[in-house]
Amino acid sequence: MSVTKSTEGAVAVKLDLMSPPESAKQLENKDSTFLDESPSESPGLKKTKGITVIQALIHLVKGNMGTGILGLSLAVKNAGILMGPLSLLVMGLIACHCMHILVRCAQRFCKRLNKPFMDYGDTVMHGLEASPSTWLQNHAHWGRHIVSFFLIVTQLGFCCVYIVFLADNLKQVVEAVNSTTNNCHSNETVILTPTMDSRLYMLSFLPLLVLLVFIRNLRILTIFSMLANISMLVSLVIITQYITQVLPLENKMKNARHFPAILSLGMSIVTSLYISIATLGYLRFGDDIKASISLNLPNCWLYQSVKLLYIAGILCTYALQFYVPAEIIIPFAISQVSTRWALPLDLSIRLAMVCLTCLLAVLIPRLDLVISLVGSVSSSALALIIPPLLEVTTFYSEGMNPLTIFKDALISILGFVGFVVGTYQALDELLKSDDSPPFSNSTTFLR
Repeated sequence: MSVTKSTEGAVAVKLDLMSPPESAKQLENKDSTFLDESPSESPGLKKTKGITVIQALIHLVKGNMGTGILGLSLAVKNAGILMGPLSLLVMGLIACHCMHILVRCAQRFCKRLNKPFMDYGDTVMHGLEASPSTWLQNHAHWGRHIVSFFLIVTQLGFCCVYIVFLADNLKQVVEAVNSTTNNCHSNETVILTPTMDSRLYMLSFLPLLVLLVFIRNLRILTIFSMLANISMLVSLVIITQYITQVLPLENKMKNARHFPAILSLGMSIVTSLYISIATLGYLRFGDDIKASISLNLPNCWLYQSVKLLYIAGILCTYALQFYVPAEIIIPFAISQVSTRWALPLDLSIRLAMVCLTCLLAVLIPRLDLVISLVGSVSSSALALIIPPLLEVTTFYSEGMNPLTIFKDALISILGFVGFVVGTYQALDELLKSDDSPPFSNSTTFLR
């Protein structure tokens, strides 16, 4: 069975424990696009085994831990020291619950239809077919298309964000390199050395990103997910040890062996990290907290390494986030051509998609607003709105507790409110940003 999940700050993870079809033409008769080995991977290539439990956990954690964690301390400042962490905990629990709903619905349809796996789009389509509404039954195929559209927008949006983040942080390190010292306890003002435009930094990452997205096997991507996890966790440890020099912190972890338990474990790890960094960051810096907590760190090589580690982590993460839209678009495209053109078309589409994300990143370099807009438009729908409604359509005919229906309606309404308000605010800020410096993400050291 395969599952796709997407939330703000994280991302979508595709997990498949089944082997893929042998050729692209078989895709017309298969209901799965989320495969351990890409269906676009080609006709005639040898099959590989599905990802292991450990690989699933690695992808799950990596897919949900991204650049957003560095900006959560500012969110706690705006929401308050009580409501901020509490809101993060509640949203983490709701997001995890919605993922479990999706898993349960997919499992139910696998049993009903005697299928070995079911992706997000398939699950929504069959959920609409099982609904009591004739109109929804007749338009069930639109459920698949809507989910695919949101997944593509969400993941490519995050890829754009990553390119901006990579360029922004590398530019910050390079500009401050002449003033960076080994003394992490000084408060001297840093004199920046101007370098090339941020957009040129974005373009400089393009060759590396192209090479990464040419990796089409999810098992191989596990290596990069692991490297990304290590890089980002080390950077978070460095941040934490600095902000907790006056604050104690204890972390606990669990273990699990099957997917629902892995899902809970992975989300527990991610939610704990988010709440810990967000709360402690605000307690440490107070009203001086910046849009990214990395900007509050002293300008010494130890803390500059945080940015370098995050650059390495996000660079590795790009390929994982890119995997989702690639597995939606490419299999359909290569199913329209002969076998000999499958691989060239596959690589061409990947190249075009990477260039598209880089182009969008250059045109819209406001990291914070892009995160907000993508999260509001697509992630809200995928993570909060659709799963509860899917539970109702899936199990309504079997009889549902009124409290369960009320719970699902409440979660969907919450997601819709976030969708409308977040989208409006992000668009409003994007329009207002025309009057402000275009690259406001650049570092300004005031320490």
